[in-house]
Amino acid sequence: MSAIVSATDVKKLRDMTGAGFSDCKKALDEAAGDFEKAIEILRKKGQKVSAKRADNEAKEGVVIALVSDDQTRGVVVKLSSETDFVAKNQEFIDGTQAIAAAALAHFPADLEALKALPLDGGTVTTRLEELLTKFSEKIELSYEKLEAAVVSPYIHMGFKAGVLVGLNENGDGVYDAGRDVAMQVAAMKPVAVDKDGVDQTIIAKEIEIGMEQARQDGKPEQMLEKIAQGKLQKFFKENTLLNQQFVKDNSLTIQDFLRGVSKGLTVTEFKHVTLG
Repeated sequence: MSAIVSATDVKKLRDMTGAGFSDCKKALDEAAGDFEKAIEILRKKGQKVSAKRADNEAKEGVVIALVSDDQTRGVVVKLSSETDFVAKNQEFIDGTQAIAAAALAHFPADLEALKALPLDGGTVTTRLEELLTKFSEKIELSYEKLEAAVVSPYIHMGFKAGVLVGLNENGDGVYDAGRDVAMQVAAMKPVAVDKDGVDQTIIAKEIEIGMEQARQDGKPEQMLEKIAQGKLQKFFKENTLLNQQFVKDNSLTIQDFLRGVSKGLTVTEFKHVTLG
């Protein structure tokens, strides 16, 4: 004989899980009034929703960048959703911030280790399942971390992007300089710290494009390689962080700006995580 589920019980389950009224009613009916079983049923339903929505695109969401109190470690966590409506929900933002805080506290090696971390009496995975159950959208988690002598963060307005910049030394003004460089990364989207960090496939593609452009301009075949190499140097200047013009002062490159703070100061690494 099934238990009679009252409206009070349904409200209690809704308050516990954030799931919809009808979903809570069905889960309690199926669980014969057992709240623990009902929660498990809702979580399984969330997993089914996730599988059903696997082909949907999660291009909205929230990106959080945090650094440790000693400014030597940083994390970027992105929680993606399908709609801007969900991304702007305070519970979704709070959930992303909680996961980012757990990531910073434990500094897990990779995404799977992050998902296994304890969080609010469960794990990061159970928090994701709760959010999935509440919002019934595809939700994806991304994670990056960085260690350096100093790590500076930047979160683009509206949580649309998060940046970490690692610097090779600490000292007066270094953290704030790193913040300026992190804003540069968000604005100018460099592909690498310097030309040595550019992937060879990108270089090969740029040379191919440069040669084809020169060919279309009617340049002689024997000149194409030289012209393409010149275009490649321009690409490095515009697309590698240390060689870019500083957005706050176009008379300086980022390397010039950092050397003005401290003679040997440079960027060791950066992480740039965006929505979409």
